[in-house]
Amino acid sequence: MRFIVLLFSLCMAVSVSALELAPTAEEVHPLLPGMKVPGFSMKDVEGREISINPEQLDRPIVLTFYRGGWCPYCNLHLAELRNAENQLKDMGFDVWFVSADRPEILYESLKEKVDYKIYSDASLEVASTFGIAFKLDEGTVERYQGYGLDLEKVSGESHHGLPVPATFIVGTDGIVQFQYTNPDYSVRLAPSILVAAAEAYQQNAHGRMKKK
Repeated sequence: MRFIVLLFSLCMAVSVSALELAPTAEEVHPLLPGMKVPGFSMKDVEGREISINPEQLDRPIVLTFYRGGWCPYCNLHLAELRNAENQLKDMGFDVWFVSADRPEILYESLKEKVDYKIYSDASLEVASTFGIAFKLDEGTVERYQGYGLDLEKVSGESHHGLPVPATFIVGTDGIVQFQYTNPDYSVRLAPSILVAAAEAYQQNAHGRMKKK
């Protein structure tokens, strides 16, 4: 029995250590254009796990990470992206949003009512895979609590981490084609720049220098 408990403890330690959280938002290392995206899983609003193999995508994806429905800047950005979403879909992209909120509050926590395809990454495993997860310092966690925001309640997790708001365009070959990350959560990617980046991917702008 003692061996089983020890083995369980070791497995838990490995699981926790596998989650890579940068010390601060300024120290994240996001995947860059040209890098391959590893496989990842996230949950839908029903709590069902959705596994993604980036090398077997039917359509390129635009993946936007945001902090949660409690974040006013995230709400403003999601509202701003409405027109871009329609354009991107018309261009043949799947448009997904990834939140650090737990599955059951993905939509109800938002101040802006949207019909986006939103997934939960409350564990921050996907954000960690993309290199944008970081740990909040104790002072910030306490300050948020003073504002009435309990991060453990909205995420269902105790890691006290968040994703740096970021957007990635991933091609059907699983390669990052575009990436925007800013540690200042009040600065977000303009919809016009996102659409321009998607158009560049369609036109194979990254392959223009390759010899035929």
